[in-house]
Amino acid sequence: MSRLRIGIDCRYVRIGRHDGISRFTAGVVQHLPDRHDYTLLVHDERQLESLPAGLPHALLPAPTDAGEPFVARHVDRLGLDAVFSPMQTMGSRGRHYALVLTLHDLIYYRNRTPPREFSWPIRLGWRAFHLSWAPQRFLLNGADGVVTVSETTAGLIRQHRLTKRPVTVAYNAADPAPRRPADGPRRRDLVYMGSFMPYKNVETLAAAVPLLGAEWRLHCMSRVSDADRARLSRLAPPGSIVFHDGASDEEYLDVLRSATALATASHDEGFGIPLVEAMGVGTPVVVSDIPIFREIGGDAAEYFDPGSPSAVAAAVRRLEARWDEAAERSVERAARFRWADSAEQVVRAVERAVEDRAGRTGSDGD
Repeated sequence: MSRLRIGIDCRYVRIGRHDGISRFTAGVVQHLPDRHDYTLLVHDERQLESLPAGLPHALLPAPTDAGEPFVARHVDRLGLDAVFSPMQTMGSRGRHYALVLTLHDLIYYRNRTPPREFSWPIRLGWRAFHLSWAPQRFLLNGADGVVTVSETTAGLIRQHRLTKRPVTVAYNAADPAPRRPADGPRRRDLVYMGSFMPYKNVETLAAAVPLLGAEWRLHCMSRVSDADRARLSRLAPPGSIVFHDGASDEEYLDVLRSATALATASHDEGFGIPLVEAMGVGTPVVVSDIPIFREIGGDAAEYFDPGSPSAVAAAVRRLEARWDEAAERSVERAARFRWADSAEQVVRAVERAVEDRAGRTGSDGD
């Protein structure tokens, strides 16, 4: 295939600190194979601070702009052969380039509470969007290819017949970090990294702490509201839940490297970057027994029923009994998830989309 001009939609990159989609975008962009030419599509030049220097960029309206369904009018002026977006909502009407969209998960069809940081009009639209499969099908079939971040979600896309387009799995990954020292401390700490949305089910972790014993603590690393802090604190003895309220990367890794395990009792996920982060530094994980966590953790992890605090405590005890072996298996397992591999899969999906689009337009006589 000849060298392509590919736009990478970076408008979801957070300014200051990544969320999941922002981290996925940055991870892919930093490892793009050099066989094509890339243009970064941003809506705020401050987003470039989290992206590789030296790549050209172009400004587009923000993805929350009312004109997003017609954003192809802006993109067409750039003369690109293809665009990859880390979301599925990029407008496709009237475009003259191949388009690959990303569907990370189907969480909000089962858990319809939208992210709290959204404004009320977006929250209302979010709820309406997830009342039916039809809007999702419309968006995905408007592209030439679809990327998702796990085999679990790829299976759900097939199950619900969400697209006629090819689906490519490009795993999420974690940034490399030094392993925990072999002679370092192992404290009776559990680490939770994530939001406090209802489906995250942090209450089950909090309720498991007193079942483990007075020496155990649960470290909650993310920013937390006063209401969530008070609610969770009532479930465990004073001081046994430590709220870091937005730990820096360095603080997070320091706590993680000395903990017994990373824990999450989530009912649903599209992936689980914290699992890969923990396993990569040699800290095992105890997690909900749901398909995506089985896909990530394999036989390195311990699993539990997310509805049972006693099941969480039992899983931690099982992990303690095999901790050294679990730590080694965790490092091996985490090595399966690499940004370089993910970027390669994304670009292959774009290349296929270009070929498929050329085939379709050629057969139509265009």
